[in-house]
Amino acid sequence: MRGIITLCGSVRFKELFEEANRLLTRADWIVLTVAEFDHAMLHDSTNNEGMLLKTQLDMLHRSKIDISQAVLVLDKDGYVGDSTRGEIAHAIDEMKLVYFYSEGDLELLCK
Repeated sequence: MRGIITLCGSVRFKELFEEANRLLTRADWIVLTVAEFDHAMLHDSTNNEGMLLKTQLDMLHRSKIDISQAVLVLDKDGYVGDSTRGEIAHAIDEMKLVYFYSEGDLELLCK
């Protein structure tokens, strides 16, 4: 086992999360990932239930970062949203290694 890594990024990149999870798992990482891909519900500010769920899931995801050695930011086409920026800041504050998909780090982590 290489360690525990948490995937971070926009939930709109579901296929990329699935690919990274598969490749990192095959490369002997324990992979922690997002719990919900219902992007529309989570970001609908008129839906109180969706906002409460998003807050809960954001806190849970930061807890996943806390128990990881590293995070891989799935910044497809260079996109990093507000939530992901917060996760990156949290990872840095917790002295975790931060890798970026756009920099080819997925391939590096799978070697």
